[in-house]
Amino acid sequence: MKPASRWQSRLEAAWLRRGALAWALLPLAALYASLVLLRRLLYALGLLPRLGLPVPVVVVGNVIAGGAGKTPTTIALVQHLRQRGEHPAIVSRGYGRISREVAFVGPDSLPHQVGDEPLLMALRTGVPVVVGADRVAAGRALLARHPETTLIVCDDGLQHLRLRRDVEVLVFDERGRGNGWWLPAGPLRESAHRRADVVLYNAPCASLARPGHLARRLLGEAVPLAAWREGASHGLPLPSLVARRVLAVAAVAHPERFFSMLEAQGLAIERCALPDHHDYAQLPWADWSGDIVLVTEKDAVKLGDCSDARLHVVALDFAPEPAFFAALDALLARRPNE
Repeated sequence: MKPASRWQSRLEAAWLRRGALAWALLPLAALYASLVLLRRLLYALGLLPRLGLPVPVVVVGNVIAGGAGKTPTTIALVQHLRQRGEHPAIVSRGYGRISREVAFVGPDSLPHQVGDEPLLMALRTGVPVVVGADRVAAGRALLARHPETTLIVCDDGLQHLRLRRDVEVLVFDERGRGNGWWLPAGPLRESAHRRADVVLYNAPCASLARPGHLARRLLGEAVPLAAWREGASHGLPLPSLVARRVLAVAAVAHPERFFSMLEAQGLAIERCALPDHHDYAQLPWADWSGDIVLVTEKDAVKLGDCSDARLHVVALDFAPEPAFFAALDALLARRPNE
């Protein structure tokens, strides 16, 4: 493990308890919290402008650092909105890309140009996706090119206060609020009790007693990479791989979730955890002699040129309970964009 990865792992472990490292970082957390609260106050007082778009905006975000499930939540939201007759589109920052400028995402976009998660959302949903550090500018560019858009879903936009929003969806995972402290002493970007219109838990959470809806995590079948790129969702059922030698590879925020879900299907996997947003300049299984390699969809978007027939993609989907979508629909119905 690289020194930077070891330090990140140590810090994330500290975020789950109030140990010596977390206490040492508490003064920096107080400074960070002060700056966040000051910025929010400036927006509340109108001293910093909030700008709207001519269509409703649904923002999906979290208050805890690391992957809490924003991307699969956004995908599930878009799929629901299409089913109810909307023409949704997605705006995202495009974390990890080489530019901050507005860029449109297409099936042939490169991850380092648009970000791996926006590319995944474009492939999975088929709706227009635009990335940009300035989400307002990205939304305006999207509407100029796609005037048929009736609603915009802003992925990871909870802290982008400059963009006025109609509905806020706050996503939590099983970590809840972690150790309850703000960055860098804890995992919180802001208060775990900050206002939100809808709260979604993608796993049961005992550490945060806040009302919300529950989503189930579901793994798809193992689909060959080339077929997955063409939109296929059917391949090898995971139970059919029980007797085979399987390498599971994940470059996501919490790879152990992927590994544990595969093991829950009865697979005896070899684990290969890589840093989040890993670029796959070198394939970690090049010298591995097993039967099949399983990766997440977030990894698959960066492996388009890989011709290894052993490589299969396993989708992770969220299935929110019906009450979540009912709450969202009710909010949209009574809160038209101004």
